Amino acid sequence: MILPPEEKTYHPSDGLFTDAHVPDFDAYLALYKKSTEEPEEFWADVAQEFYWKKPPSGQMLQYNFDVNKGNIYIKFMEGAKTNICYNVLDRNVHERNLGEKVAYYWEGNSPDHHQTITYNQLLRNVCRCANALKLLGVKKGDRVAIYLPMIPELVYTMLACARIGAVHSIVFAGFSSESLCERIVDAQCNILVTADGVYRGDKLINLKKIASEAVERCKERFCVVVKHHAFRTNTDASTLKLMTILLFLLCVLQTPWDESCDIWWDDLMDGVSDECEPEWMDSEDPLFILYTSGSTGKPKGVLHTVTGYMLYTSLTFKYVFDYHHDDVYWCTADIGWITGHSYITYGPLANGATSVLFEGVPVYPHVGRLWEIIEKYGVSKFYTAPTAIRLLMKYGREPLQRYDLSSLRVLGTVGEPINPEAWLWYYDVVGQQRCPVIDTFWQTETGGHVLTPLPAATPLKPGSATCPFFGVQPAILNEHGEELEGEAEGYLVFRKPWPGIMRGVYGNQERFESTYFRKFPGFYVTGDGCRRDQDGYYWITGRIDDMLNVSGHLLSTAEVEAALTEHPSVAEAAVVSRPHAVKGECLYCFVTLKDHKEFNRTLMEELKRKVREKIGPIATPDFIQNAPGLPKTRSGKIMRRVLRQIAHNEKDLGDLSTLADPKVVDVLFSQRCEAAA
Repeated sequence: MILPPEEKTYHPSDGLFTDAHVPDFDAYLALYKKSTEEPEEFWADVAQEFYWKKPPSGQMLQYNFDVNKGNIYIKFMEGAKTNICYNVLDRNVHERNLGEKVAYYWEGNSPDHHQTITYNQLLRNVCRCANALKLLGVKKGDRVAIYLPMIPELVYTMLACARIGAVHSIVFAGFSSESLCERIVDAQCNILVTADGVYRGDKLINLKKIASEAVERCKERFCVVVKHHAFRTNTDASTLKLMTILLFLLCVLQTPWDESCDIWWDDLMDGVSDECEPEWMDSEDPLFILYTSGSTGKPKGVLHTVTGYMLYTSLTFKYVFDYHHDDVYWCTADIGWITGHSYITYGPLANGATSVLFEGVPVYPHVGRLWEIIEKYGVSKFYTAPTAIRLLMKYGREPLQRYDLSSLRVLGTVGEPINPEAWLWYYDVVGQQRCPVIDTFWQTETGGHVLTPLPAATPLKPGSATCPFFGVQPAILNEHGEELEGEAEGYLVFRKPWPGIMRGVYGNQERFESTYFRKFPGFYVTGDGCRRDQDGYYWITGRIDDMLNVSGHLLSTAEVEAALTEHPSVAEAAVVSRPHAVKGECLYCFVTLKDHKEFNRTLMEELKRKVREKIGPIATPDFIQNAPGLPKTRSGKIMRRVLRQIAHNEKDLGDLSTLADPKVVDVLFSQRCEAAA
């Protein structure tokens, strides 16, 4: 086991958090102790903030994590009745008098397209959508598939489902028709809500065509189609006419309209009441199904239920971002992923927050788009992915210097471990050394943050997710399932559930148990490697299948990637394993260089030396390949499976439909390394 040297510790600026919910580390420790030693009282206090049709009573949490003792299950506040839509909307409007407060600033793909939505407006639109779904026969327990871009109708539809007790299954609007169909069929959805088309940057995507292909495969589904909002607002007459013609050609001529199942959103909503009584749900009734891809096999339908998810997303949002009433919060994720579910919709709305809902991409129509939006709305809490940070790093400081970012108070990261160089750039350049960088670790399955700093309370180390959130009890195990104490590296697991954890894989109890609980009975297995340092801080080292065993030494690809990206010429790096006759496995590294930097032998030697110095000689890369681009999904996630196949020279790559740019694979194959560097 190779431990990197102790990192510098960063503290928030003096006076930045005088009103913090958790003002210092001692306060964190006291709350954490209560949450683990007196969980019933801790969560009962949290529950008091919400409305209950039938108040919680009896045992708060029941569970079994040990497959040897029977079926795995988690139950939280079983028997209590509430409605999450009521709690995130009606409660804010009628009990907290927030009706005229802005719920969302919607910012379209083009800066010319924007809309302000108050809590009153949001509630009315959600109720109209709920009544419209009921006209189509949707009732409690039915599943509704949603395939929409980041437009207000996406929020309306998911909350409408929650209001009437239907289970929403949102599919990221970048997946192929085959992937969409697979998810519709697995979740047994009878309704699909989609849009005619969407611009992503300067590229027009025919969503209706993709949706029609999916519905044709699925058979006998209603398809509700939104005439995309961006084509209807803040647009001059000539441009609107041109867009109308374009949409007609896109959606009518290219995609046949099936009168037997296709319905325009506007027609469905016409004349529908904007009042709708909520369906009162049991705590353990299903709320949504969200599909997450495994390294092998078909996607897993992760199932979350009402109450535990509601309380956990609300509390994590409040504490992790230190949310206050006057904050403007912006998470750049897509609601098609769990980050958007928890920290664009449910968590912020449960706290009565004002959020930015962003349809576009970070570099369109210019590389300063994110900074422009922060200045425009006075964003104080900003949450994005390391991929986006590394992308914007390539353009340097100059784009940021055109905008006023003084409103920022907290910077967050999500999606993957952030390499220290990107962390420091985010802290120094974006946050101007004022704002703490909150590096959050969690999963679709966890529902919300499980390892995370708190802005005023936690001293920060670049690249570390630091400490567990309230109620979360992590452990590190070795390959034999033995728990490791103190400084250690191994498998990250959790010994007990928290309210927001998944309740199962939809329709497949066996897969639920085998994926998460069979390897180490008695623990929830994250599938991630982890290191704990001498201060008790946790460092995520990457997926277990992204760890290498080199000459008997367990190495994390994330650690090697962090070392490579510290070199001033490297913008991004990805590391996979390649078979080695002597070592068993060796490191095959893909590096993307910054603009105008040259890939040559000198650079390769510098990179090898950087890794040796950062981690140790055993981690020295055998192969370093120039990668003008990396294979990424449309959400920005690197497809490491493809990189492993390139490293192994395996030409049968399988389904590449989720890649943003499939051509990059051919480029990487053409430049593949045959001999060691």
